[in-house]
Parts: sequence; C-alpha cells; structure tokens
Amino acid sequence: MYSPIVMDHFKNPRNVGVIENADGVGTVGNPVCGDLMTVYIKVENDIIVDVKFQTFGCAAAIATSSMITELAKGKHVDEALKITRQNVADNLGGLPPVKMHCSNLAADALHLAIKDYYKRKKGIDIEVEVHPEEHEH
Repeated sequence: MYSPIVMDHFKNPRNVGVIENADGVGTVGNPVCGDLMTVYIKVENDIIVDVKFQTFGCAAAIATSSMITELAKGKHVDEALKITRQNVADNLGGLPPVKMHCSNLAADALHLAIKDYYKRKKGIDIEVEVHPEEHEH
C-alpha cells in the first residue's frame, strides 16, 4: 500500500521533462524489467537551479523521481550528493519494502547526473556510490 504522498507524486509528478543543454545527465535502470530513469540538472555556481526527470516504470519509480527533484532543487551539488534513498523514501511517507529499490534508482540517477556535471564542467571525475545490482529485479 502506498502512502498518500506517494500517490500524490505519482498522480501529479513534479519536474517531468528534459533540460536541453543540461549541465549533467544521469541514467539508471534496467529496461528489461521496465524501470528506466534519467535525471537532468542545470547548475549555476554549483547550485542546482533546475532538475527534471524522465521515468519509465511503476508508480513508486515515478513518485521517487518526482521527490528527488524536489529534494535536489536549490541545493549545492555537494549537498545533493548526500541525498540518500532513505531520504527519498522518508519524504514520501515510506515505501513498501519491495519498492525500496525505486528510491535507490532516483538517488543513483541524481548522483550520476552530478558526477556528469563535475566531469563536463570541471574536468573532475568524482566517485559516486551507485547500486546497479539493486536495479535488476
């Protein structure tokens, strides 16, 4: 059973779409199982000024994508790197255990977008923690 917050973000997802000329892009998921998520970020002075997503997946995948955009917007990129899957799930009022991997997808996609930003704009290859094994189910 999904929380009312999950249902709200599923029915009314925030920040859906693509950012043309994004400063960072991160894609995670497994197209075989159906969950595929891309996060786009626009950054000014290391602050995430815009973030959008495209997600192909279940209600939880869409809700976690929507929530990660709200959590990341306005944050310094280093602060946004600290957003965890538990933060995403907690802000959604919880997720069923079988759907926790969806919050991991959202956090990983954001982290990969920030990694891409650092590489493109600063020439720095940073390490980010992603969990590709949890994207396969």
